[in-house]
Amino acid sequence: MRYLSLDVFRGATVALMILVNNPGSWSHLYAPLAHAPWHGCTLTDLVFPFFLFAVGNAMAFSMSSHREGPSPSVWLKIGRRTLWIFGLGLLLNLSPFVRWSAQGELVWRSLEHLRIMGVLQRIAMSYAGAALLVQVLPRRAVAPAALALLLAYWGLCWGLGQAGDPYSLEGFFGTSLDRALLGSAHLYQGEGVAFDPEGLASSLPCVSQVLLGYLVGQQLRSEAPTQALVRRLLLWAAGLLILGLLWSPLLPLNKKIWTSSYVLYSSGCAVAALAALVWMLELRQWRGAWQRFFVVFGSNALFIFCLSGFLPRVLSLGRWADGMDAAGAVSYTNSLRWLYQQGVVQLLGDTSLGSLAYALLMLGCYWLVAEQLHRRGIFIKV
Repeated sequence: MRYLSLDVFRGATVALMILVNNPGSWSHLYAPLAHAPWHGCTLTDLVFPFFLFAVGNAMAFSMSSHREGPSPSVWLKIGRRTLWIFGLGLLLNLSPFVRWSAQGELVWRSLEHLRIMGVLQRIAMSYAGAALLVQVLPRRAVAPAALALLLAYWGLCWGLGQAGDPYSLEGFFGTSLDRALLGSAHLYQGEGVAFDPEGLASSLPCVSQVLLGYLVGQQLRSEAPTQALVRRLLLWAAGLLILGLLWSPLLPLNKKIWTSSYVLYSSGCAVAALAALVWMLELRQWRGAWQRFFVVFGSNALFIFCLSGFLPRVLSLGRWADGMDAAGAVSYTNSLRWLYQQGVVQLLGDTSLGSLAYALLMLGCYWLVAEQLHRRGIFIKV
């Protein structure tokens, strides 16, 4: 059974990823389009777990039946796809491969401070872990395995974290683990210290997120869309949301360390959104241009996401002097910054609204690329 709602869900998630990752200014964001500072969950904090959930949905339709048993070709497919996605993430982190030096010269970027982890790397590791479990476990054991991983991660956070403060940036056990195994120079530095929100330890509960998506995908694969199915999905969504919220006083909702309560809460939101799409698209047949807008993003999801991360970095290399900074040094701008500051903000007269409008403009540009690929039947698979 093919569900249009799954395609729309995946495409809408990619569209939201591009939207929240390409604001005109990171300093001028509306609250729902910014990540929670630490504990908490905003609309933006739901985007990445939704994508991992969609990875699980796709696995339910692409992987062989448990009864057939894993074959060497399946292991090879899993390994190859994992390495490709992880490698693409490393290339994206290294891009645009050159940088401006303090002397105003373009020089090759060094591997000395290359960030090893990232969004694509997390997708690769989560996919690999979930795919391996799906292959070796009987179907009835997948749900218990997902729960066991979440409980095990909670235990690791509590048992190995800093006493009295295991869910803080420095108290989280994964912080020291990443620094020891990957090196501080190869971690994300955006928190002011070496800390990676897509680190090794916090990738463990992401496997459960993919497995939950797989279980929902299996249900959709085996059942035609009915009102009963939508009600069942909504009940599952409510159950996951309630469990996540009940767990949160003990284990706060936190994307940056990807807590187990956050997995349940965000998965509940994903199931609820998918149930709504099944009702609208499969049962009510509310279809039209709006649905195609999202479908084209989903048909080349990873390619469009990579393009949205790579292209701005390349365009930012084309810079020119636009004055002096407070220290008396020459300041530079580039075409994208100029478009935001001198184009969109000047037109709208508001920095936050301009930041959102700029992000929507970028989204539209990437949609044109995705639309042309879809129209020509070009589907770039990894």
